[in-house]
Amino acid sequence: MARKSLGGMSGIANTIARSGTSSSEQRPKTSAPALGALQGSLASIREVDPALVDDWGPIDRLEAFTTVNDEEDEGFEGLKDSIRDGGQQVPILIRRSKTAEGRYEAIYGRRRLQACRELGIKVRANVQDVDDATALLAKGLENAARRNLSFYEKARFAQAIQTAGHDTTTVRQVLNLSASGLSHLSKVTQNVPAKVGDMIGAAPKSGRPRWTELAELFVAGKLTEAVALELLNRLTETSNADERLERLIKEATKRGAKTSPTAKETTVVEGVTIKTGRSALSLSVKKTGTNAGFAVWLEKNLSQIIEDSYAEFTAVNPADDN
Repeated sequence: MARKSLGGMSGIANTIARSGTSSSEQRPKTSAPALGALQGSLASIREVDPALVDDWGPIDRLEAFTTVNDEEDEGFEGLKDSIRDGGQQVPILIRRSKTAEGRYEAIYGRRRLQACRELGIKVRANVQDVDDATALLAKGLENAARRNLSFYEKARFAQAIQTAGHDTTTVRQVLNLSASGLSHLSKVTQNVPAKVGDMIGAAPKSGRPRWTELAELFVAGKLTEAVALELLNRLTETSNADERLERLIKEATKRGAKTSPTAKETTVVEGVTIKTGRSALSLSVKKTGTNAGFAVWLEKNLSQIIEDSYAEFTAVNPADDN
């Protein structure tokens, strides 16, 4: 796929499921110059009718208006209460719409925007005429400053940017990733079906090792999309995303062990059975029944038979060929 320049990002919001984005009302701590400059432009901050603001850019949240952090006051309802009681302290970042006169596009701050919508008040917004490259970078920097995107949300965010036609350099810059860091994210999104990821959720406490383990189960053929969706559908609604991920991995690993295709049992003659497994070969001979006499004879001669067979094997299979 031909890569785009950092222009023409409109419409990318549909690349993954729509949801809320920005974190809570606490001011982020960041020294990033680009983000700081946008936040510090007080002359451009104004109150805007939320109904005039549309979403823009790749979605960076899997779950609508929830938080990755554990603190209760970080949740969406807590955010609404904070704005209701003390006002909106941190403005969102918007720009004028390129396609509709009098409308705006939200670069980041969708949770604050939604909270103001539900409270029926105007949203404090920093209005900047920024291009797509600056807008995308600001979105990534704001997320990095707040440190509240889970590993899987970062993976989906990176995938969304690439799906829109942008190169890996852009993705790494936006999410502040090394080449190996992006590779780890890509392994997950390339091998874990999006529908499965959607059903699991952000899994904020589960980092790279657990998501990579799930991806490897798909790669090894121990788990398919259909089976994963079936298993996830059985989980109770009260389980959280991290629990769903753990239980899916556990169940898939268990099933993989039970359905090992290497186990085999063969009866060569009556009373004589050969069993083969992943790591061992065994011979069972009954000392009763029709071939009881053969069992007695084999017991006396088995050692010599194995020694002769091994000598014959090594004669045509030198050790260097094994």
